[in-house]
Amino acid sequence: MSLETIHLRKLLQLFYAEPRQRRSLLLADIRNELGRKAGDKGGDFHAPFWADAKDHVAGKIDLRERSNERIKSNPSRKRLYPLLVNGFLSLWNEKARWRNERFDLIPTNVGARFSIDELKATVKVESVVAVELQNGAHRIVYPYFSEQPALPTDGARLAFWAMREALPDFELDDFRVMDVLRSSYFRASELPLRGDERDSFVRRYDGVLKEWRKLRSER
Repeated sequence: MSLETIHLRKLLQLFYAEPRQRRSLLLADIRNELGRKAGDKGGDFHAPFWADAKDHVAGKIDLRERSNERIKSNPSRKRLYPLLVNGFLSLWNEKARWRNERFDLIPTNVGARFSIDELKATVKVESVVAVELQNGAHRIVYPYFSEQPALPTDGARLAFWAMREALPDFELDDFRVMDVLRSSYFRASELPLRGDERDSFVRRYDGVLKEWRKLRSER
């Protein structure tokens, strides 16, 4: 059941969406779930873009060229993919302070899941861009793709808490969150945790799950 095992970025969108948008997102998720049960595999709209972005970081491809190829193969990407490309490259080329330092892309897939036992739920923190700088420090970058809502500062703080839960082998200061469409870049070192992040995360997640289950029961 998708909301009981969910990507962090999707959960953050649901946390901060306006009630009408959240209801629409939940209903869409329920329809997709029913479609999967009927044999429709579907797909993650953003996954190919982010895979290409990671290959761009590794120097394997040019992101703009590859995105043009993606759009040709699937015209539904025509509007959003150029915006995602521009947002990502703006940060990568201009705003990420470590961009001009020598670095190595960590070749293994850095990503994990963590459980919230009282909700019987699992949060996925996967598909990060992970690099090691020359001095041995790391940058672990997690993407947020949604058009609406923008990721607020409190949402980035909850994301850092979740990243620490899922990726305990890294330091909190290693973590970054990228709101791709808005070229916003959050650093954990600039958003220190307050100590109430788990309570806030669980409370918000519980509310989303209850709304989702109610809507499912009405289908």
